Amino acid sequence: MDLCILGSTGSIGRQALEVARLHKFNIAALAAHSSADELERQIREFSPAVAALYDEKAAKGLKIRVKDTFTKIYSGMDGLTACAEEPPADTVLNSVVGLVGLRPTVAAINAGKRMCLANKESLVAGGKLVMDAVENRKKSAEGGAYPLIPVDSEHSAIFQCLQAKPPNSGPKKIILTASGGPFFGKTKEGLENATLAGALKHPNWSMGAKITVDSATMFNKGLELIEAVWLFDMKPENVDIVIHRESIIHSLIEFCDNSVLAQLGVPDMRIPIQYALTYPDRYPSDVKELNLAEILSLTFAKPDYETFKCLDICKEAIKRGGLYPAAVNSANEEANMLFRQGKIRFCDIAELAETALSMNLPKCDYSLDDVDETDKLARNMINVKCKLI
Repeated sequence: MDLCILGSTGSIGRQALEVARLHKFNIAALAAHSSADELERQIREFSPAVAALYDEKAAKGLKIRVKDTFTKIYSGMDGLTACAEEPPADTVLNSVVGLVGLRPTVAAINAGKRMCLANKESLVAGGKLVMDAVENRKKSAEGGAYPLIPVDSEHSAIFQCLQAKPPNSGPKKIILTASGGPFFGKTKEGLENATLAGALKHPNWSMGAKITVDSATMFNKGLELIEAVWLFDMKPENVDIVIHRESIIHSLIEFCDNSVLAQLGVPDMRIPIQYALTYPDRYPSDVKELNLAEILSLTFAKPDYETFKCLDICKEAIKRGGLYPAAVNSANEEANMLFRQGKIRFCDIAELAETALSMNLPKCDYSLDDVDETDKLARNMINVKCKLI
């Protein structure tokens, strides 16, 4: 395997490199946003043919620092896309955070690579574009049957469960599990003074700041609902969400006879990362074995849709279709950043994300440029509302 990792300095990227070390996968390309120090260390360890930093200034500095190596340094969006679509990588793991991941996802699929997708925004903002590329690959002589493998623990769980489905019968329902985040059980009033430090205390998973805040608002689970609609060709009303605090059951599928299959494991992202990279095979893993006797109990609860409005906001966006998921995603990205910068309150995130539903957007076909334009409009709207421009 010749592997390209986009977002190699982030949480998922670093864990993917752990898997690569364990199984001696060749690292053909690495890319990150701006962490030049960490990317330099990775370049010197793995000797990729190419590497990129999205931040062009940081990329210039990195190029000088690694001039004694054989690694070619790219920059900007063109650099990320080049890493994703150029030889010698045959497999691309996209774990960058945000809408920046969309173009490399489409580029990699179109270039005939296997895409192991951990970038939620690719499907949320450009689901039709991504799945059209997948279908074109499947129809082509060289495309293969599985050009897109999900990496998110929930979607990996669903994908794994679907391996047991009958040939001509898909699931009746998908059930996404959610930890509930650090504010589970809180009321809307109880979150009026929620702090960033509190929002970053996820009970089970170690993730980056943006995704952890999304988990606290439960916007992250709303994004996963939209992803599930695209990945598994489901209607939004056939995707349920259940709170499962232990994060042992990663998601479930229900068939027409009401039998339910679930995928279980300790909360460790190396399991879904490795499965995506090695599918359809399973390799030995360093992850701790699941011992149910130690866990003792598994609990479940309904989400609090009134307190955590982001769930319904995302569901409404995907029901409308077109560019509405892209608009809601970009509005949330901007609001999430403003909260992390201390410029708005925690409860403002959902209120701001919801304003994207008021935008007048087409519900038909769209292009990558349309997604970028919607992104700019949504972010500008949020900043105007916050009086930051």
